[in-house]
Amino acid sequence: MTGTLTEDQIRHLLYAQLIGRIGCCADGQIYVVPVTYAYHDNYIYAHSREGQKVQLMRKNRAVCFQVDAIENMCNWRSVIVWGEYEELASETERDAGMKILRERLTPFATGETVRPHSLQHPPEIIEKERKAVVYRIKIQKTSGRFEKAAAADIDQRNY
Repeated sequence: MTGTLTEDQIRHLLYAQLIGRIGCCADGQIYVVPVTYAYHDNYIYAHSREGQKVQLMRKNRAVCFQVDAIENMCNWRSVIVWGEYEELASETERDAGMKILRERLTPFATGETVRPHSLQHPPEIIEKERKAVVYRIKIQKTSGRFEKAAAADIDQRNY
């Protein structure tokens, strides 16, 4: 059975996941890349180094964001968000955005690439003069879909 997620189910999936994919487009170039994020009060919060993604979002603030939870090919949920890129420019805004990210991501930071101390404050300059950018996506529209196989359907497929 396939269906449409309710607004509550969409919000729950956005909150429950930590990695999504952001899509941006400018100057005829489309770019989709995974990002670690936190969902809070109708915003998607993230941080990045200045680079292609940030340059494209600065040129065209309209972005798309996708997140999913996949158990298997017959049991999954997926959400698409359309929204607007907002760079958190002031120190107060950046600190508030990083606090949201830190509180959400720190319990899951167990690897070498995501360390709790790296979420304290974004460094002013990261390798080769690429500045850290804290941003959020103001959610304007959402869509959610799911597929859920009945146990009998799964049993029949195994024979």
